Amino acid sequence: MVHMTLTVGFDLDMTLIDSRPGIHACYTALAERTGTFIDADMAVTRLGPPLADELTHWFPADRIEAMSDLYRSMYPAIAITATPAMTGARAAIEAVRASGGRAVVVTAKYEANAALHLAHLGIEPDALIGDLWAEQKAVALREQGASVYVGDHVGDVRGARAAGALSVAVPTGPCDAAELRAAGADVVLDDLTHFPAWLASYPGDPGYSDATAARA
Repeated sequence: MVHMTLTVGFDLDMTLIDSRPGIHACYTALAERTGTFIDADMAVTRLGPPLADELTHWFPADRIEAMSDLYRSMYPAIAITATPAMTGARAAIEAVRASGGRAVVVTAKYEANAALHLAHLGIEPDALIGDLWAEQKAVALREQGASVYVGDHVGDVRGARAAGALSVAVPTGPCDAAELRAAGADVVLDDLTHFPAWLASYPGDPGYSDATAARA
């Protein structure tokens, strides 16, 4: 039985939303605007880390800040309507609420644009914290009292572990199940459609894992 005060954190890109179409379109537009080659097909295969990390592949260091600002200013008009929810995303949030818990989103994405995605898709978390990556996410997870963090990237696993939260991973982004397990994920689900059933069986034990579930 899930404890009434359970707080579950969720990553955004490739966990709750399939941001590849919108980000691809935005990188394509940025390339056209700046006259700089950007391999958008390549860029969307490595989503997760902060925007600046990707831009360093295409722009010199002294232009990263300006290009980040330009990309973020172009993003709302280009990327929001092009981005669908991941299968099972709404049901995962609703499952947390139905259990009496809180669902929060902690993401590396620029917070204002993350909020636009959630509003467009009708996904309403109890809190949204942006601009945090990997171990930085632990700060927000601890502040929110999250004991579970769901994400698709090894950086999300690191963030969960740094926060002392159970790491639930889905291989729906750039990292496969083996990578996520190797990084220390406690539980790996095929996708979020399996999350409600997993949550219903989760005893609230911080030592819970795929292995303990298998022994149960």
